[in-house]
Amino acid sequence: MKIVDDFSNIFKRYDLDLEVKGEAKTISKDPIMQQVAKLVIEGDDDEIGDAVKKALESKSPLEVINEALIAGMDEVSRLWEEGVYFLPQVILSSDAMNVGISLCEEAMGKSMDRKGKVVTHTAEGDIHDIGQVIVNALLNANGFEVVNLGADVPTDKVVAACKEHKPVMVTGTALMTTTMTAFPKIAHQLKQSNLPIPFVCGGGAVCEEYVTDFDLGVWGKEASQAPGMAEDALSGESWESMRSKWNG
Repeated sequence: MKIVDDFSNIFKRYDLDLEVKGEAKTISKDPIMQQVAKLVIEGDDDEIGDAVKKALESKSPLEVINEALIAGMDEVSRLWEEGVYFLPQVILSSDAMNVGISLCEEAMGKSMDRKGKVVTHTAEGDIHDIGQVIVNALLNANGFEVVNLGADVPTDKVVAACKEHKPVMVTGTALMTTTMTAFPKIAHQLKQSNLPIPFVCGGGAVCEEYVTDFDLGVWGKEASQAPGMAEDALSGESWESMRSKWNG
């Protein structure tokens, strides 16, 4: 039996060795800002703190946020949509971006202004929240305040969160057919509560025919659609208008 004496690959960050097809696009002509964006794209939360601090010596916090941190995450979104990046890369990049945003908020002395709130959850009885994790990362990167309720969330808790936070949109994820039955119940309670919020439902078990069979429901085929849908909801589009645009 061969004895293994080299354990270096056990802790290897294979995501950092990922070959990006065509490489990531240049984000900024300013080398300092480009370095910040590059570290977001690489998901390097160890180095990004120093890079952001250096950028803040000559740039305003909002410039660093918008032109480097969020711009870098936009490139991550593109790589995700093209199938170059996967869940680990998206999460690592989101973590790196959040480290940078925290430093910028500290420099501003206040939290970054957010566009609007989006309540997200994974359906009651379902612990498979990978889709929700991606949605949260992309919404956060695009300037929305995410009210993350987590996984296995009771329907009443989702409705209560919508009443409390008055979000522009609510999302639900389900991987099992037995758990997606919570979605029409939530939509019904929202309507009864006079909260006609666009309710974007997605996940492995969910199909367009099911979601568009109840009021408020908009089918989310891909997690990458979440920021665009949130922008539509923020602009005042109704759930009917969004369904017409995004579904069939």
